[in-house]
Amino acid sequence: MKAAVIRETGDAHALKVELDFPTPELKAGQVIVKNEFAGINFIDTYHRKGLYPRDLPFVGGQEGGGTVAAVSDEAAAEGIKVGDRVAYSVLGTYCEYTAVPAAKLLPIPDGVGVDVATSCVVQGLTAHYLTSTCHADLIKKDEWMLIHGVGGGTCQWAAQMAKLQGYKVIGTCAKGKADIAKNLGCDELIILDEVPGTAYEDYESVDIVERVMEVTGGVGCKAVIDGIGKSTVDISINSLAHRGIFISFGNASGAVPAFPVLRLIGKSGYVTRPKLLDYITTREQLVERADELFGWLKAGQLSVSVDTTFPLEEAAEGHLYLEAGKSKGKVLYKI
Repeated sequence: MKAAVIRETGDAHALKVELDFPTPELKAGQVIVKNEFAGINFIDTYHRKGLYPRDLPFVGGQEGGGTVAAVSDEAAAEGIKVGDRVAYSVLGTYCEYTAVPAAKLLPIPDGVGVDVATSCVVQGLTAHYLTSTCHADLIKKDEWMLIHGVGGGTCQWAAQMAKLQGYKVIGTCAKGKADIAKNLGCDELIILDEVPGTAYEDYESVDIVERVMEVTGGVGCKAVIDGIGKSTVDISINSLAHRGIFISFGNASGAVPAFPVLRLIGKSGYVTRPKLLDYITTREQLVERADELFGWLKAGQLSVSVDTTFPLEEAAEGHLYLEAGKSKGKVLYKI
């Protein structure tokens, strides 16, 4: 089958499209999905670079959507049929066919396109747990949440979901993405200069902490959602309110350096470094989150922007586009 494979870690050109990669075999409890789309996410670039090590060689990606092509007896007993439209998240989606445990499948509701559903799986579910659960209820309705990088990807979703859940939102974004960010419903938008050729903004072009304190009346934010990493760690910690939580979930500008826990003493702050899989540990948790997400979509309360679709043959270009900070929404491969 056709697949984008990493045999040696490195830059985007480490992604090599092969036409004869082995097609997965159907095992008990699984289905085979014929992929129509695969999502491109920053975590895929961390796998490719070796920042998050994986055994070599491997097929890239962990987000896909398409139709069921083959069904095990166990999956059939759960009502899954050949031809069902599904989205899912497992490792190895930059390819024509993926073996997926039946418990990982999300049926795509009528009226939702496969491209949109594929976009929901990693970014949508990540935004959902970040805004609904990860803060451990340290933020309440009508309190302030700071979300970095709302102009693209996961945090476009997060800004909208935070508003749906009743929080006041301060978003940061680059000037070139302000047109997208202004439509997300943020209560305050801090627009930053761009860093050409990168996936993040110039976080020194505006005194964000000062602005946050002005907007919040000197209180700060009860939760900060930060997927930028190295460039924003100080800003995020200094923007916290008393007993606020710093949620560090990404490394767009580089990994967050180690810091002494004593830094949090000023406001008795909290910090967490979460990952999606720990918030969908059961089938019930996965379905509960997906049902709420798809419900918002169907009700028109959540806007999903598919920015660009690359053919799988242009695998390297898809990663380069994402890492250069060009995306204003979801980036996909068309398989």
